[in-house]
Amino acid sequence: MAEYSVAPSGEKFPIPVKEEYAAEFARVEKLASAARAEGKEVVVVMGVGFVGAVMAAIVADTVDKKTGKPSKFVIGCQRPSSRSYWKIPLLNRGQSPVKAEDPEVDPMIDRCVNQKKTLIATYNSDCLKLADCVVVDVQCDYTKHELGNMRNGEAEMAALEATMKTIGEKVQPNCLVLIETTVAPGTTEFVAYPIMKKAFTARGIKTAPLLSHSFERVMPGRQYVSSIRDFWRVCSGCNDEARARVVKFLSEVLNVEKFPLTVMDRPIESETTKIVENSYRATILAFLNEWSLFAERNGVDLIKVINAIKMRPTHSNMIFPGPGIGGYCLPKDGGLGYWAYKHILGFQDGDAVFKITPQAIDINDTRGLHVAELVRDALRNMGRYIAGSKVLVAGASYREDVGDTRYSGSEMVVRKLTEMNAEVKVHDPYVDHWYELESQDNYPAPGHSWSRFFHNQEDLVNMRVEKDFAAAIQGCDALILAVKHAPYLELKPEDVVKWAGQPLAVVDCFGILTDDKIRCYIQLGCEVKGLGRGHIKRLKDEVAGKRRSDAAE
Repeated sequence: MAEYSVAPSGEKFPIPVKEEYAAEFARVEKLASAARAEGKEVVVVMGVGFVGAVMAAIVADTVDKKTGKPSKFVIGCQRPSSRSYWKIPLLNRGQSPVKAEDPEVDPMIDRCVNQKKTLIATYNSDCLKLADCVVVDVQCDYTKHELGNMRNGEAEMAALEATMKTIGEKVQPNCLVLIETTVAPGTTEFVAYPIMKKAFTARGIKTAPLLSHSFERVMPGRQYVSSIRDFWRVCSGCNDEARARVVKFLSEVLNVEKFPLTVMDRPIESETTKIVENSYRATILAFLNEWSLFAERNGVDLIKVINAIKMRPTHSNMIFPGPGIGGYCLPKDGGLGYWAYKHILGFQDGDAVFKITPQAIDINDTRGLHVAELVRDALRNMGRYIAGSKVLVAGASYREDVGDTRYSGSEMVVRKLTEMNAEVKVHDPYVDHWYELESQDNYPAPGHSWSRFFHNQEDLVNMRVEKDFAAAIQGCDALILAVKHAPYLELKPEDVVKWAGQPLAVVDCFGILTDDKIRCYIQLGCEVKGLGRGHIKRLKDEVAGKRRSDAAE
């Protein structure tokens, strides 16, 4: 019986069988040979997910800076699993396999596939035999076995190791291999290089692999493409030739004139740069958690405190952490460094050395639990119980005005409220499917869902993200403003209460509500709370005092 891979749209694609592989390679080889005859460099991108698909298109869109003609022919390669194979036929149509708010993504992929003919996709890894350069965009996750305890987690190296073995077995000796994945420090030199070297030796190849590393700094949103193409890059190589080749390749593909490359001596330095960069950001955000609690308990509005600090140019990038620190990088990258210190680099004193980074990740992972407490307390102040209450979570993504739900703080909020027997609904203008809930049995991988940390999660597979806010909030007892999406900034308290049909508990997770809107909600009979917004009690007393004054008159 045929196996299928199902795209997010619901379209089903039969997974190729072994008998189809030879014909598929012949197709790819013919196209690659024609491209090379035209003077194009053949580039294989391993993994066409969130980063790989757009990186493949950016490379395919590259032109020679002297002639203006296309200089690269790109083959996107994806393993034909039931979970991911659908990306291949979509790419071959010129359709993006990733949902992006950046209006440049879809036209660029369509242009490269259907007009320039510089981008194709395949499931047959024999395409590596044709490559002048291979870009590796295979995920390297970090699994946490306990909620709020990063230290006993582990890096998931199997997919990357298997990919490097396949590359070593198939590429030509002079092929440049560029690991773009964020990896544990030491991976390129002490894991990937030995794997490739062993494969080369088995093939009788005496030259050293040309292995390099250059991490991406991709940001979802409307500047998605620019965050790859028009942004500073760090790179390195395992030897002088690899370093020179990766500098040449990136200089041809990226806008290095305005955003110069930083070339490191060794890959472990490049790898560590990414880990420290994101650990620093995660730590600063975790630091604000304790001041958020301080503010709530002492009548301080931390949003105003942060805005006052940001007037100082040296602190202008301070960010309020909201209900949690999501996205793919910040929740895990420090864990890769902690794990590598012991398991790749061989040191046994990791717990003595790493004190801040693990704690920061643990704080960020569990921050959303406090939101559930605020909802509970707000409802209790209104004489209601959280069990059985209808709660609308406004915002599923991990940051404002994007549709990316990976490790979203909102997921932690939904799961905790569900465990507390609240009836939870979700609205988000940018998210169509919340796969962490809808497919929690096997997403992001079997046994890796956050559902394993909570009770009463089974029905969340039926959760669907609603698009009509007025309809979604009807009959709700509580509203959580979880993400600072632009449409939520425009919500009027009078409308929200009217649509709900009753006063409700309102919890602001991101400084979304102005003081005037908070006052308005209170005047309408609502109970308002917020992360870091301790001044709400003062506003509540102010409204009550005005009411008494008006009554006395």
